[in-house]
Amino acid sequence: MRKSAFFILTFMSAILFSQKKWTLQECVNYAVENNLQVIETQFNQKIQDYNLSIAKRQYLPSVSGNVNNTASFGQGRDTFGRTGSNDNFSNSANVGADMLLFNHGKIEKNIRLNQFKVEAFQYDVERVKNDISLQIAQQYLSVLLNREVTTISKSALENAEKLYQRAKITTQVGTTAQTILAEAESALAREKLNVKTAEINTDRSLFSLAMLLQLPDYKNFDIQNVSVQDDIEAPLYTAAQILDKAFENQPQIKAAESRIKSAEAQTEITETAFWPTISANAGLGTSYFYLFNAGTDLTGSKINQSGFFKQYKDNFGQQVGVSASIPIFNKGITRLNVEQSKISEEIAKNALLLQKQEVLQNVQKAQFDAESNYESFVASREAEKSAKLALDFTEKSYNAGRATIYDLNSARNNYANAQGSVAQAKYNYLFSLKLLNFYAGIPLTL
Repeated sequence: MRKSAFFILTFMSAILFSQKKWTLQECVNYAVENNLQVIETQFNQKIQDYNLSIAKRQYLPSVSGNVNNTASFGQGRDTFGRTGSNDNFSNSANVGADMLLFNHGKIEKNIRLNQFKVEAFQYDVERVKNDISLQIAQQYLSVLLNREVTTISKSALENAEKLYQRAKITTQVGTTAQTILAEAESALAREKLNVKTAEINTDRSLFSLAMLLQLPDYKNFDIQNVSVQDDIEAPLYTAAQILDKAFENQPQIKAAESRIKSAEAQTEITETAFWPTISANAGLGTSYFYLFNAGTDLTGSKINQSGFFKQYKDNFGQQVGVSASIPIFNKGITRLNVEQSKISEEIAKNALLLQKQEVLQNVQKAQFDAESNYESFVASREAEKSAKLALDFTEKSYNAGRATIYDLNSARNNYANAQGSVAQAKYNYLFSLKLLNFYAGIPLTL
């Protein structure tokens, strides 16, 4: 019964999954939660979280205990100089604690070092999520573009079908030549090919999006159709307006800044080697000793040995101590380590400059793409209007017998191409606009 219920639930889940049409936000949310690269980066962050916890626990004393058992066999001399069997058993037990009292703040500096590392890894996770989100958005728009191109191709196919049927009738009654029908049939075949190509491109873009999402069942994957209007506004921001916000909010910049602080903390930790280290220790211990053949004393009496618990009580002792380790000379290695650590600081600062340069170039490219794609979009719309007007005149001329079918097909091809150019320019501009707004701190939406 349980197996049947499990099978039914699994089957129903598969059906619901196949019927689901994903929104852009659902694609982004799924990707940032399940993408393997994101998961790997999150594991690295968790490792650093544990390193921070370990660093904080260094304030606590370390306590350890040990028990030793030793059995000895063979000849030996006693305190009276007599040689004889020295078979014995000894036992000792002790508990000790050590605690660091002073090391010029090394523990606190190590905690700060790991805190900065945790911050850097958190920003690394955020950056990977941003990269995945942008890839998802671009591929999502690619699907919508190919679907719009498919719609345009199907509309052209309908017109070609109507023209073919008309040419077929007029040719049968003898009002038009056979070549007119052949041209109409050829145009119909071309439009069928265009539709099939557009459908394949749509399926290919859906497959690519499913691969980005790392979905196991890509064949049943589908997204919601989003109506993207043609009246898209010009870019709201310029690179100069965005840069300060991008430098402030982009995770790669924040990660580089945290790594600079981490490198500086590492230098401070290295410098603590110039200072003495003072530790306190305390311990408790006792012991037990037993001779297997105790023998006799000088008077000939048998030597009596105390029992285990009595010896443990009699031999119980405590100790308290303070120790200091003072560096005097270590071949200048500490100073070299400090200089090496300062070079790491400069490397981290240079990495920040590289990240800022990368963000600057990305923002400037996004602005350039947004502005140029917007101009292309506006120009393509004007070209579409002209192509539509030319098609209308050609259709009227064809109906009036003043234009050939070749002229009509050419005008329709020009109009279909113009429509495709508008769709291409529109989605190119839409993505570049979303990218520019993303650097301005506006979330990805459609």
